Formats: sequence, structure tokens, C-alpha cells
Amino acid sequence: MQSRRSFLAVPAAFVVDWTQWRGPNRDGTIPPEPAKPWPERLRQIWNVKVGEGHSSPIVAANRVYQFARVQDNEVVGAYDLESGKLVWKQSYAAPYQMNPAATSHGKGPKSTPVLSGNRLYTVGISGILTCWDSASGKKLWDLDSHGSPLYGQASSPVVDRGTLIASVGPQTGGSLTGFDAATGKVKWQWKEDGPAYASPIIAEPAGVRQVITNSESHIVGVSVNDGKLLWKLPLKTPYDQNSVTPIVVGDMIIYSGLSNPVTAIRPGAPPQQVWENKEVGMYMNSPVLAAGVLWGLSHRNKGQFFGLNPKTGKTVWTGEGRQADNAAMIARGSTVFALTTNSELLVFEASASNLKQIAKYSVADTPTWAHPVLLGNRVLVKDEASLALWSAE
Repeated sequence: MQSRRSFLAVPAAFVVDWTQWRGPNRDGTIPPEPAKPWPERLRQIWNVKVGEGHSSPIVAANRVYQFARVQDNEVVGAYDLESGKLVWKQSYAAPYQMNPAATSHGKGPKSTPVLSGNRLYTVGISGILTCWDSASGKKLWDLDSHGSPLYGQASSPVVDRGTLIASVGPQTGGSLTGFDAATGKVKWQWKEDGPAYASPIIAEPAGVRQVITNSESHIVGVSVNDGKLLWKLPLKTPYDQNSVTPIVVGDMIIYSGLSNPVTAIRPGAPPQQVWENKEVGMYMNSPVLAAGVLWGLSHRNKGQFFGLNPKTGKTVWTGEGRQADNAAMIARGSTVFALTTNSELLVFEASASNLKQIAKYSVADTPTWAHPVLLGNRVLVKDEASLALWSAE
């Protein structure tokens, strides 16, 4: 094993809440922390059966919230972070028939909840949107969007200034919708293209606050205030599987998709392409920024980690192929973490020229598609049906 450093053990003051998809900033990055040597093995603190699915856990105020499926019910539960003990659990009937092409992924929810104030929002695989009181688990409101994209709802909602924004409804007839976060009342809808599987982000290029996301066959920017289309560009992927969450780097939006290059644009009317890299591309992986380089997992060569210069788009580094079908990535300072679908947590030290692997841990016995949550010296991992807390101490 290579030399180990950038150990997780840090004071509690460095731990941040993880209240939505891809972390506090919705971009897979968290603040840097003091470095110590990595251990040979991680220690499992607890492991609980929570149900099937690929929804990622979220954390706030020493509670973990997990969305999953148990038989024909979708289940949301709150657990004590220190012990894994169940605090509350709620469920509702949600029978669902998978598209035959996606049966290996299961019927469990894929969308990650979002927590805003004392309200927890979930979107089930068939499109059932629910608002819960995060303290008690009481259902505050719900609605059925009457369908989901071809392979099930996977887009994770976001809350911005009192508006809950989610891609809801079927592939034909669905919409990007802004809801009143308190009541569930529809405030606006953008219906020019069907929903995709990527999750929306909020950005403010050129001072215009907007929702940026992939639709079925485009990448778009719409106004947070009224849902008015600000700009769009074609993004067509095989099988209509736009699933990569865009990332903001400076004044640019960087995005990709299956059988598409990695592309950077400056949003506007019209948007301007800054660069395009055809050497790599992403299918389900969403990239992170560390050491001034954009790191991701290309679907080319059966899963290959790569680094790009985010200013020019030029390839800085590529690793070996055949690494995994997908990897959920986190950047903490110059340390990059990747949880692969092979149930391995990989730890890299990023530089301006490469990713150097410094540790590798087996963290599950079943595939791990959900995004991990990094909490100081600990990491939460959701596998096929269980949630586990691991420690580097």
C-alpha cells in the first residue's frame, strides 16, 4: 500500500451539515481539514437495515435521514447519527413497475431528499412528492405528479429562497416546477422539454439567479422567480439518459452526458461555448474541483478517472480503465474521495498533474450507487439495503 496521509480525524468544528444532493454546496466539495495518516482499515460504528434504493443519506443536527423502499412502500426514516438508533419512520404505498432495461437498479428511490429549515422533502421513484416535519416525521403535505421518466424519478430537488424546485412528472408531459416550499402550491412550471435524471443547481451568472439543469434533450437555465426560460442548448444522449449534474466553475457551466464530450459554456442569450473535450465524457458521474483541476470518472474505457483544466478544457491526466460503472465523488481540499459501484471507497491526493491513490477500503457487500456523506473522521455509506457509519479512528 502506498504512503497514507490526509486522514479524516478532525475536530467537530470542521464537520458540516449535509442537507442535500452532493453536499452543502451541491457540488461535491467541502472545506479542507487538518491532515493525518490514514489507517489500514476503517472501523464500522453501526449498520442498520433501511430498505432498498440509491437515495443518498442527508445529515443535520446529529440526525441522519434516509429515503428507501420496503416491499411496495416508500419509507423515510430519521436515525441518531451516533448510534444508528431509529428516531422516527414514516411510509406510504408506492407500487412501481420497473422498465425492463432498468430492473437491475431495483424499485427503490433514486432521488436524494433535501432538508430546508424543519422541512424534509422527498421525491419517490414514481413521482410522489412529500414534505415532512424533520423533527417528528409528521407529513405536512404531498402530491402525486402522475408519472416519472422512463427509468424512474432520479432527479434530486433543491430549495431556494422559499421555492422547492424539482423535475416532476412523466417523460412526456412532465415539467421543471417551482413549488411554494411551505404549502406545495405550484408557483411556476417550465414544460418545453421532459424531465431527465440530473439534479438542478442554483447559480447566478451575470447577476441573474437561475435554475440550471438537464432536461430530456437539453441543458437549460430558467429563472428562479418565475420559471421563464433564459437559455437552452441541445444535449442529446442515447436512451435519453441525461443524468450528470452540471457544475459551476467561475462564470462557466460545465456539463456532459453519455456519448457526449465534456463542455464548458458561459450562460446567456445565447450561451457561448468556451471549450469542448472529446477525449473523456461522463454518463452518471458528476465531477468535482480540487487543486485547480476538474476530476471525474469517464464512461470511456469502462470507467476511467480523469482530470481536466477547467479554464481550457485540456486533459491533464487519465488513470487506468475498468475502474467501475460509476463513482460518487467528494473533494475536501486537495483530497478526492470516490465511492465506486464496486463498494470501494478510494482516497486520492490531487495535484495539478494527477490523482495519486493513497487508500482503498471495502465498505459494503453489495453495490454502492448512493452518494456517500463525509463527516469529519466518519463516512456514511448506503448500499443496496443498509446504511452504515464508518470511522477512520
